[in-house]
Amino acid sequence: MSITTKTGDTGDTSLANGERISKAHVRVESYGTIDELNSFLGLAKHFLPDYEREIVEGVQKDLFRVAAELAKGEKYVRLINDEDVERLTKFVHSYEESMKLDSFVIPGETIPSAYLDVCRTIARRSERLVVRLSQQEEVRPEIVKYLNRLSDLLYIMARFVEGKHLTRIRGSEL
Repeated sequence: MSITTKTGDTGDTSLANGERISKAHVRVESYGTIDELNSFLGLAKHFLPDYEREIVEGVQKDLFRVAAELAKGEKYVRLINDEDVERLTKFVHSYEESMKLDSFVIPGETIPSAYLDVCRTIARRSERLVVRLSQQEEVRPEIVKYLNRLSDLLYIMARFVEGKHLTRIRGSEL
């Protein structure tokens, strides 16, 4: 079976439930942006320490579930829930306990943090799109909460890996 079906040649696509909609629909833009975020996270994780890589891989699995639900495939996946949001919140709090954040930063201090910052901005865009979709159609609030918390997590992880990276550089210069 080929992945080329030619059914999208006229500018529409099939959702997981068989419904056909325009590729320009905010729903398609929403799950497409989640896919973009997942791909960039796949790139970012190759520059991260093991613990942060594990967190990112868990998030990537979650994002497949989010995208599936947004594509109306909710009967095929375990839906994102408050426990998933709380897991991200606990990661954020754990990082906050280990470092002091007292100002905004210019992204790009290190390669790992720069990739995480790109992911953060894509997460924010995906959140805005999902909110826009929720103003037109029903979207479970757990998805918006998850994306909001995810951007917080990506921000603080970026700051954390900057510190680890700088410590290693300074330590190696001695």
